[in-house]
Amino acid sequence: MIDKIEAFCLKMLRNIKLGKLADWYEKHQEGMRYLVFGVLTTVVNIVVAAFTYYVLFFKLAEELKVSLSTAIAIVAAWIFAYVTNKLYVFDSKTNTLKEWLKEIASFIGCRLITAVIEIGLMNWLVTGLQFNYMVMKIVVSVMIIILNFIFSKLLIFKKGEKNG
Repeated sequence: MIDKIEAFCLKMLRNIKLGKLADWYEKHQEGMRYLVFGVLTTVVNIVVAAFTYYVLFFKLAEELKVSLSTAIAIVAAWIFAYVTNKLYVFDSKTNTLKEWLKEIASFIGCRLITAVIEIGLMNWLVTGLQFNYMVMKIVVSVMIIILNFIFSKLLIFKKGEKNG
């Protein structure tokens, strides 16, 4: 389905005389797909964070509210990111349970590192420095996307290599 949507969009670009842009996209398809799904992952993260922060946990102490909202949003984003990265971005193939377990363990391990960074930054920026929660959520999310791409590309979804 993603391939069909992508092909349709590339065809439209060529039809409106933006063939060079379509060619550039095709040349950088993996990075562009990561960008698209990274933005969607960030949307999942931000929507869940806003819902939990402003609706579910609005009566909690600020530090607890920030930590819980951020942690729940991160887990929701992880699930979305793992599935989309595996299937659509890096086209990762795991043929055995052992390969899949190694891949998912790498994914979770790397995401735990960036989660600690994200929660720490959010607490420092929102609780410590009193910046707006949603503004900082967006700023920090951009930094986390970059770190997650580096980890995904280099450590988790390695093309041309077996994960086991």
